[in-house]
Amino acid sequence: MFSAIARVFRTPDLRRKIGFTLGVIAIYRFGAHVPAPFVSFPNVQVCLEQTGSASEGLLSLVNLFSGGALLQLSIFALGVMPYITATIIVQLLRVVIPHFETLYKEGQAGQAKLTQYTRYLTIALALLQSTTLVTVARSGQLFGATSIAECNALLTNTAWWAQLLMIITLTAGTGLIMWFAELVTERGVGNGMSILIFTSIAATFPAAMWSIQVARGFEVFLLVIAVSIVVVTLVVFVEQSQRRIPVQYAKRMVGRRTLGGTNTYIPIKVNMAGVVPVIFASSLLYIPALVAQFNQTPDADGNIPGWVTWIQSYLTTGDHPFYMILYFLLIVGFTYFYVAITFNPVEVADNMKKYGGFIPGIRAGRPTAEYLDYVLTRITLPGSIYLGLIALLPLIALVTVGANQNFPFGGASILIIVGVGLETVKQIDAQLQQRHYEGLLR
Repeated sequence: MFSAIARVFRTPDLRRKIGFTLGVIAIYRFGAHVPAPFVSFPNVQVCLEQTGSASEGLLSLVNLFSGGALLQLSIFALGVMPYITATIIVQLLRVVIPHFETLYKEGQAGQAKLTQYTRYLTIALALLQSTTLVTVARSGQLFGATSIAECNALLTNTAWWAQLLMIITLTAGTGLIMWFAELVTERGVGNGMSILIFTSIAATFPAAMWSIQVARGFEVFLLVIAVSIVVVTLVVFVEQSQRRIPVQYAKRMVGRRTLGGTNTYIPIKVNMAGVVPVIFASSLLYIPALVAQFNQTPDADGNIPGWVTWIQSYLTTGDHPFYMILYFLLIVGFTYFYVAITFNPVEVADNMKKYGGFIPGIRAGRPTAEYLDYVLTRITLPGSIYLGLIALLPLIALVTVGANQNFPFGGASILIIVGVGLETVKQIDAQLQQRHYEGLLR
């Protein structure tokens, strides 16, 4: 193990790539602590010490993906969330807009065009989200309803031009993060955006774990670490699990050459949807809380509307059973929805038929598509249940050990950490095998 790691750093090209990646990560984390213009840094720190977290729901999720930069109102406050949202939207629009599907099938040129659309949409979403963030910070609701005076004075200047400068700065910060990610992808190791997401989440680990030790003691802290190791092991096992459907290709003559006659397989992962259903469900559950937040004006009798009280009781915090059940069901539903969009059995069957491939015992064409759909539907069920249970771990930790909803060993955090970690190690292993015929993994 240690000899393999030593070979990584003895390889000049690989050493330069890893060094470049670490340098970008350092700049990214530094920018996460540089406050935006007209932000009262002392007041922000007081609110962080007194409250410790943002409002529940989507705002808390965005803070997790920004590595805590959102609550500090730094120049990188929005983090990678606008890019993630833009990527998901462009991917979903392939089903709605035929032009996007045509570009996707054109190969590298079409993919470059879709990437350009994703960049434009990222900047637009960053402009919208930065405007919302500045408005929430000015209203004093960034840390939720609190009586702390400093939380109502997060900005030193509330003039329109000062707010406009803040919005431009936050949007530019998102564009800079997107550029950093592309640089890492081209000149570093791994997927740049995934590496930055990994960095943001990993940066919150020490504080989240230490808060458990402070709240519940050293014994509970050790128990949580032991359970976390088990959870990570199970997540790695499931993320690597796949159903391999065998495929054979018939021999065919092209000129004087014989092509085909090979055996391969179609890998269908147990968790094909990744972390997207968890983000979808969290975003959808945040909408009622957001609507209720802007309808808390009492009536003539001084009473808050009943539907607002009901939402605040059942759909705001994650410690209520109704919230947990609804969250779980939404994740299961979104998993089936996302898998149905991203994996098209008819298209896969047509491509196999075009190149002379077939599944043993299954006729080519429509029967192959029906068989793939049959397998996909049944393997998605355990995958969706697995996603729902992993997403509930932070809520269970919230009730049992007093952790916040961004508990690192559960939900979107553990899925991203494990997924990006496995993918990055595989890429380092592949590059090491090209040079030494012996990789990092055995």
